[in-house]
Amino acid sequence: MKLDRLEQILERAASRRITVIGDLMLDEFVWGKVGRISPEAPVPVVEVTGESFYPGGAANVARNLREFVDHVAIIGMLGKDRSGRQLRELLAEQNIDTSSAIEDERFCTIVKTRIIALHQQVVRVDREKIFIPSSAHIAMAVAAVRDSLKETDAIIFEDYGKGFVTTELVAQIAREAAAAGKIVAADPNPRHSIDWRGVTVVKPNRVEAFLAAGIPWRDADEAPTKDTDLEHAGKALLKKWETQYVLITLGEHGMMLFRQNEAPHYIRTEARQVFDVSGAGDTRGHRRWVTRSRRPSLSIATARLWKIPIIVHIRRMCGFFQVCLRRCCV
Repeated sequence: MKLDRLEQILERAASRRITVIGDLMLDEFVWGKVGRISPEAPVPVVEVTGESFYPGGAANVARNLREFVDHVAIIGMLGKDRSGRQLRELLAEQNIDTSSAIEDERFCTIVKTRIIALHQQVVRVDREKIFIPSSAHIAMAVAAVRDSLKETDAIIFEDYGKGFVTTELVAQIAREAAAAGKIVAADPNPRHSIDWRGVTVVKPNRVEAFLAAGIPWRDADEAPTKDTDLEHAGKALLKKWETQYVLITLGEHGMMLFRQNEAPHYIRTEARQVFDVSGAGDTRGHRRWVTRSRRPSLSIATARLWKIPIIVHIRRMCGFFQVCLRRCCV
């Protein structure tokens, strides 16, 4: 894709309004250096030199989308705790609408702490507890979507398997969106079985696709265009989820786009020597290379800006930049 065409597309994205629904998290980074091994156990001792905090999970998707569009809103669970307040403040700094985020004193805001020494992640500490939203929480989320649906261009479900995204929530919001002629995108989680019927586009990876389609797992073929099981999985998911598009990501083998009543569309990767691929399967970037976000490049397509194959090529380009430019936010 030519640069001027890409610039034209991104300029048109600015006026869109997108709502992200999913598991909200706070990403904490502890930066330091290692000078010795602990005498207590054979582990490195990290001498802390600094700390950083960023929106994580679905909140990071919203942050990335905000780089492209003028209005982004989030819906998800937050605890009435320090981490929840900190996450709200970080999102407010990015002018992301948090007015529909649901607070519950029984819920502890999810925090993922990464300890980094000399640009290498030493360990990650997760503070989380699966919390299934009540019918009252779901009603609040659906009401928030309904109230803003007229001004909304697209809705994105980001399921990190932490409990907020449920089949009931998806079904109710998908119905509301379909009645209003809006587009809904979904990023599934392999550990969380969700019925995605009614959404416009679903983006599983190969493992998730085979699992959802009920096809036994096997190693990928070198040539995805000749992978019959992959083709069966894509077609089965189109039928199962009754969706217009299924985009299956294939790691170093690229991506395969399945469409109703059309032949699969394959997008290859560009071979490059890289040092780290963190974030390549998600979307591109935090201001620190260790972070994983998720698919804003594909999600913007849900706002009816362009044909899906065009945006898939943009997503491939974003993945390339993520692995080649460690500290670049794209």
